[in-house]
Amino acid sequence: MSQESAPLKTRDRILAKSLAMFNTQGEPNVTTNHIADELEISPGNLYYHFRNKDDIIEQLFARFEERIGEALLVPEGRTPNLEDIWLQMHLVFECIWDYRFVYRDLVDLLTRSRKLKMHFSRILKRAHESISQVCTELVKSGAMLASQREIEAVAQNIVVLTTFWLNFQQIKPVTGSKQDVDIGRGIYQVMVLLAPYLKAAERAHLNKLADQYLNPPM
Repeated sequence: MSQESAPLKTRDRILAKSLAMFNTQGEPNVTTNHIADELEISPGNLYYHFRNKDDIIEQLFARFEERIGEALLVPEGRTPNLEDIWLQMHLVFECIWDYRFVYRDLVDLLTRSRKLKMHFSRILKRAHESISQVCTELVKSGAMLASQREIEAVAQNIVVLTTFWLNFQQIKPVTGSKQDVDIGRGIYQVMVLLAPYLKAAERAHLNKLADQYLNPPM
């Protein structure tokens, strides 16, 4: 049997099922007994791999933190462009969607766990630094006109928007495929924050990218 077709180990099955249930039902509404029942294993078997639900959450958060860190990487050896930012935001929003329980239950999770609060604060700091670095490079290349104070403010606004976008979507229902709208519209809202600081040619390019992204050809 090839490695690709080999069944998941029990530990990985527990994490995968927990993530799916947390995302669809909300983490506070899911217990370890619910997870064990869905997997058709005994609670004892689950506790052999994880001490409790908080242990499962910490392991899922560690995976989330690693993936979001990769999404926030800035291109090396060249000046980033609008396509780079759009791609980066796409990767970030995809990660947020795949681990959406973290964001939808964010205040509760961080209140319960000092460790998660510290790690999430580190993620926010890294996101702010990554966005600031990209904007600074765009200013240096002449594609963008903004002071350092404006760059810091824009970076902060982008971090706030990405952090609470799914919560906003919960309050304001949308039509169509929820995943596509959440990601596409969220990315567009982020890019619009940059638009006032872009030179005319770059702003026109941004509008063209938006048209292609939000209204793909049939």
